[in-house]
Amino acid sequence: MARTLLPRKGSYGIDAPYVPLAMGGACLVSIVIADVTRSLWALIAAAIFLLIIGLWLYASKRGKFVVWDRLLNDAGVRPDERVLDVGCGRGAVLLMAAERLASGRAVGADIWRTQDQSGNSAEATLRNAEAEAVADRVELVTADMRTLPFEDSCFDLVVSSLAIHNIDDPNGRRKALDEAVRVLRPGGRLLIVDIRGTRAYPEHLAKLAMADVSRRRLGWRLWWGGPWMPTYLVSATRPR
Repeated sequence: MARTLLPRKGSYGIDAPYVPLAMGGACLVSIVIADVTRSLWALIAAAIFLLIIGLWLYASKRGKFVVWDRLLNDAGVRPDERVLDVGCGRGAVLLMAAERLASGRAVGADIWRTQDQSGNSAEATLRNAEAEAVADRVELVTADMRTLPFEDSCFDLVVSSLAIHNIDDPNGRRKALDEAVRVLRPGGRLLIVDIRGTRAYPEHLAKLAMADVSRRRLGWRLWWGGPWMPTYLVSATRPR
């Protein structure tokens, strides 16, 4: 059931908030250096840091909503489906999926780390679900994506937005993929949006016998810091 992106009523924070803060500090330092030394290069550096901050805030506050609205429309979410958002944070993607459901259920799993998203907590996500009028279709679970507390083959769609890369260990990221596939029903779809380590995802999904495995860039709306830091979509289907 395709929908047009509605104005968001919830409060979704900033992704990896320490990054724009660090860039802001670097920008101020560069401006001071430029003022003291009259260095053109320091002024250029300040402008670059300012550009990165702008791109980061746009991607976090607007870009990811536009991109995921399109991805969920393309996925053809049905009103009766069960959707799992792995690393759901404050619910940006989870609640857009819930808006497409009627008798279905949107389940969000997270460990609620604030370094991954500012103000990240189950309580914040529930408040957003109330604000978006989808609380009756949403369930939250505190769980590590490497050991999901769900039965095999119980979701029609599994999504993950900028979350799996937060696992530093490549073996841990593979376990997260294993779990995402395990809980998918035959014919279920997997959509992973991420910025790091995505080159290894398709190979591992192919080893798990997933079909229609693909990886592609998502464009300027998710330039976390510029074109040199692109975001990728990795998608696949579990064969029937």
